[in-house]
Amino acid sequence: MPRDLPVGNGNLLIAFDKDYLLREFYFPHVGEENHTIGEPFRMGVWVNGQFSWIPHGWGIRKNYLDDSLVTDVELFNETLKIRILANDLVDFHENVYLKKLAVENLSDEKKEIRLFLAQDFHIFGNDIGDTASFRPEISCLLHYKGDRYFLVNIRANNKWGIDYFATGNKKTDTYEGTWKDAEDGMLSGNPIAQGSVDSVLAIHLEVEPKAKEVCYYWICAGKSWEEVKALNEVVKKKTPEGIFKRTFDYWRLWIDLEHLNYTLLPEKVGHLYKKSLMICRTQIDNSGGIIAANDSDALHFNRDTYSYMWPRDAALVAYALDLAGYFGVTRNFFNFCAKIIEKEGFFLHKYNPCGTLASSWHPWLKEKKAQIPLQEDETALVIWALWNHYKNFKDIEFIKPLYKPLIKRAADFMMNYRDMKTGLPLPSYDLWEERQGVLTFTVSTVYGGLMAAAHFTEAFGEMELANDYREGAALLRQGMDKYLYLEKEKRFARMVNFKKDGSIEVDATIDASVYGIFAFGAYSADDEKVKSTMQQVYDRLWCKTNVGGLARYENDTYYRINNEVTGNPWFVTTLWLAQYSIALAKTKEELKKAMTILEWVSDHALPSGVLAEQVHPITNEPLSVSPLTWSHGTYIATVQQYLNKLLELDKCETCGQPRYARHLA
Repeated sequence: MPRDLPVGNGNLLIAFDKDYLLREFYFPHVGEENHTIGEPFRMGVWVNGQFSWIPHGWGIRKNYLDDSLVTDVELFNETLKIRILANDLVDFHENVYLKKLAVENLSDEKKEIRLFLAQDFHIFGNDIGDTASFRPEISCLLHYKGDRYFLVNIRANNKWGIDYFATGNKKTDTYEGTWKDAEDGMLSGNPIAQGSVDSVLAIHLEVEPKAKEVCYYWICAGKSWEEVKALNEVVKKKTPEGIFKRTFDYWRLWIDLEHLNYTLLPEKVGHLYKKSLMICRTQIDNSGGIIAANDSDALHFNRDTYSYMWPRDAALVAYALDLAGYFGVTRNFFNFCAKIIEKEGFFLHKYNPCGTLASSWHPWLKEKKAQIPLQEDETALVIWALWNHYKNFKDIEFIKPLYKPLIKRAADFMMNYRDMKTGLPLPSYDLWEERQGVLTFTVSTVYGGLMAAAHFTEAFGEMELANDYREGAALLRQGMDKYLYLEKEKRFARMVNFKKDGSIEVDATIDASVYGIFAFGAYSADDEKVKSTMQQVYDRLWCKTNVGGLARYENDTYYRINNEVTGNPWFVTTLWLAQYSIALAKTKEELKKAMTILEWVSDHALPSGVLAEQVHPITNEPLSVSPLTWSHGTYIATVQQYLNKLLELDKCETCGQPRYARHLA
């Protein structure tokens, strides 16, 4: 089930499912520790003796408030004749999750309405040894284990604190969960439970006909009782409405960093661009890790998650955020990379949000020989993205401490990790993490990484080293022409492998990732080899259904639903087509192809603006994880590239200046 409506502040991340059930609760890192393991925090409603758990019998509309990382949710129940307007947020500064509930009585008679909110914590990702208790000194519920504390409280009927509650055991032979206690409209008041536990609270409201009542619910996250108690006092002092307003205002300011001229974009493209910026931010830890996705339903697929920092995905997202001007976020990422790079100058498969090495399926031993289990594009793209960062901001004092430990170390590795006979990199794993060899995408990124290193070393006055890096890049390009380009097919291969007997094994599968040949500078977009390759990518991989979109590669079986298509459409790969159209465009008219794709993405996003990894080729339902940070980052980058090209192409004939202002005063 896809995740929707993420809200967070870089330490605390909350996300919901399609039924508006809270399913993700990460603290103290984005993506690390998940204190729900995907189990739902339920919400139920009792009205004059009738009880209903959401979503059963409820109409649900989910979105964000305009230009802010605050949810805008409408829940409607025709049978109960009530409507609930809900807003969720995580305070921009404090580790507090807040929910505002406006409960409206749509009938002509006074109603007693009871809201039931259940907490199903699995602290540290398991339900062993948890405690749930009621703390009477501040009338709150408390879940804790070790140094993780979660304080739950409310304000309703002009009063602070919880009056109705229950704690108990869950998922045992005897007990399904304390939340079941709510279904008769009453709670037991049991004050404490240990082991595998949950809790539920009730808010009792008397609502006049055609009137509404507003109440607030919040969870303070911390590492001690004193910390969460202090956070509860912050909420009381500033008031829940004050927390709501300041967070709403913060994100309105944050999203307006560029003062971008949105009249240059169709309205729906501009809306998705802004939502993509904010959704990306929810997936980025304050320590610098840009996390791929935080959707614990992935556990059911391979008993692992996407809650890791892949240097490749993260570098491409950082590139996009730099184009949009968010250098504060990306500086944290590059500093994070400098801390985790191996002393030999490469990055391994993926990393935890805290910076430790994450799980991997790439072996250190293959065919009884030791190997470095890496995807070399991940190393190359960090350096490529860092050079693009410097080009945008010229922040030499930021770059200086990264020059030797990150830039030169990675560049030297890329120079040494080569087959000197072919000039190409040694085999590594591909960006899809499914095969090993000398890949066109990887070689393209290494070309971009070495050229970036050459620019850096030239800027720092090391001309001889800069020339060495440029020569290494030139040899890569020659190797691409000789070994990776297929003259007969008039396109680039996905991959080659050089055998011991001197033969070359060619994987000629058409793969969307060959877009890298122009994206990182190895070839110009109008090179005939590139044009022929990209045309074949479109012809063979575009999904010929009502949904459309571009598959990853021929016969892609990952989450494939329908064998009549070559693979499911991915947002990232579809946007690569738009980036190619932008790079190729010589006129404003030719840019329209790219805009058509940007509008396609907007049309196929969830109503909230969330982009999954891929979508069903027939129904457009989200598939795999959602949201995927890489999808949103690629959308941001493509919009920025479109605007750059538009201003470049559409200039005043008299003065030679762009006809439009990119930014508004």
